[in-house]
Amino acid sequence: MREIIFDTETTGLDNRLDRVIEIGGIELDNHFPTGRFFHRYINPGDRKVHPDALAVHGITDEFLKDKPSFAELCDEIIAFFDGARWVAHNATFDMGFINAEFARLERPPVSPDLVTDTLALARRKHPMGPNSLDALCRRYGIDNTHRTKHGALLDSELLAEVYIEMIGGRQAALGLTSQDGGGVREEHDDVVVAPLARPRPLVPRLTPQDVSAHEALIAKMGEKAIWSRYARPSVASDS
Repeated sequence: MREIIFDTETTGLDNRLDRVIEIGGIELDNHFPTGRFFHRYINPGDRKVHPDALAVHGITDEFLKDKPSFAELCDEIIAFFDGARWVAHNATFDMGFINAEFARLERPPVSPDLVTDTLALARRKHPMGPNSLDALCRRYGIDNTHRTKHGALLDSELLAEVYIEMIGGRQAALGLTSQDGGGVREEHDDVVVAPLARPRPLVPRLTPQDVSAHEALIAKMGEKAIWSRYARPSVASDS
């Protein structure tokens, strides 16, 4: 299964007016990184970067002046994602912007059936949270100290690591994790299962004659016989 772990940065929060200004994606094949990636900055036209958005990602209007428009990059984006699942953290936000850009170009939207939201996955797996990307990096021991600003490619790289860990580790497709080049072990969540009580005890399979014969045998072995440790008190005293 081919998946693209991706992220976007935008001029603001309203996909009806704001525009995508950066998109980055990491390709996974059966949950393994292939080394292929996609990263483009995008000129938003007349739409300016909102100061609040600038504080998050640091991408300025000046920096975007000479970048291609979404219309110029649209075919390239579609080609990279073609046949893959779209995987994003809080995918409702990112897909809202991607589909708004497609709509402006009269391109069909991405079907929700092709989208995986890692935020929804995290909330099911860790219902007590927090489940931001930074919090999940801390939970899974992923180094994100170099993430001083949001960036589409960097966030995609971090999310790819988080996603692989969330679905079961680096060999999630097999359910196995290698250790020091040696054996393998299965990865499972710890589950505590209470024992079930029988409605009535099982019928003993030993007859009284069997029990008597066994006790007589233990008595012949002497006091040091290992069996005497497990014999009934009456048998141990007889030995």
